[in-house]
Amino acid sequence: MIFACMLSWAYGSLFVGKADLPKNYFINTGYQMLTGGTMLFITSMCLSEEWSPPTEWSTNVQWSIILLIVFGSIVAFTSFNYLLRVVSPEKVATSTYVNPIIALILGWYFLNEHISGQSILAAIVLLTGVYFINTKKKLALLSRFRK
Repeated sequence: MIFACMLSWAYGSLFVGKADLPKNYFINTGYQMLTGGTMLFITSMCLSEEWSPPTEWSTNVQWSIILLIVFGSIVAFTSFNYLLRVVSPEKVATSTYVNPIIALILGWYFLNEHISGQSILAAIVLLTGVYFINTKKKLALLSRFRK
């Protein structure tokens, strides 16, 4: 399931970057979120997952869901779609590598979570990869001028 999700995300990112879609990024985001939500609903029904109504959720959970909908979905995904139009997909994809590092730091700062040496090493490796992805063309351009 995770592998299928990764493939569909990669295909969708490449498709959105080159497709002739409406100019309004909110409409594009709406189409994609509606499609993704429909697929999640169908999968949930097929797996017979249990549902609880939002009225049974605690106030903290309700606020968390609202914040995730607004910032984690609408704002972030609209920004992601905008970037796919103006920047290459491989550079946009680097955000998926940086986000876990930000989550790690926020967990340490706000929740006093322990950061292991392995986590620090992984963060360094990820950030190094992001650096090289974003500077690859600059280095190639510099080597052309030196010749």
